[in-house]
Amino acid sequence: MKTLCIAFLTAVFLHLPTMEKNKYAYVALGDSYTIGTGTTPENSWPVLLSKHLSESGISIVLEANPAHNGWTTKDVIERELPVFESSSPSFTTLLIGVNDWVQGMDEKTFRKNLVYIIEKVQAKLPDKSKFVLITIPDFGVTPTGAMYSNGRDISKGIAEFNKIILEEAKKRDLKTADLYAQSKEMGKDRSLVADDGLHPSAKGYATWEKLIFPVVYGVLK
Repeated sequence: MKTLCIAFLTAVFLHLPTMEKNKYAYVALGDSYTIGTGTTPENSWPVLLSKHLSESGISIVLEANPAHNGWTTKDVIERELPVFESSSPSFTTLLIGVNDWVQGMDEKTFRKNLVYIIEKVQAKLPDKSKFVLITIPDFGVTPTGAMYSNGRDISKGIAEFNKIILEEAKKRDLKTADLYAQSKEMGKDRSLVADDGLHPSAKGYATWEKLIFPVVYGVLK
């Protein structure tokens, strides 16, 4: 009987690392698009993503979402990374850059900040590949988007920043979810836009989550 008990307990303990490995603590980094400005918290795409991943058999909990309306890569570095580093994350998403562009940050500085964030995140994650970068939506197509152009071509500017995101992700073999092309639908379908005329509606965020989900599922499964 003692031999059987020892064998049983050994099997259980040997199996524990596998079970723990499949439990993901998710920290979402970003700005208004990640916190869900324009809708209620439960309709933000990180919440929807966590829910749908759990329903698909991936054990995950949204441990923290320190994203904030109006924040830039500088804010991620100064305000969000401390939250990230004080957590025990095993999976992360990053959607940042729209406010950097709006505030006139040059491409060189944006890339420098982005690389700093990526390196800090990967240094903390147990598995560096459990990190998905998301491209910046084209807010210029929304009813009030042009107010933030300062005479510049919004679509072109966002596309240039997205090129940097994709390049830095590729260098590290990180997966990306592309929202740029689909976000242009906000210029054709008003139901995708919140009452503020700038951010996505609940329907808009749900549409984005459908693009993000398969990428993340492929990374975590």
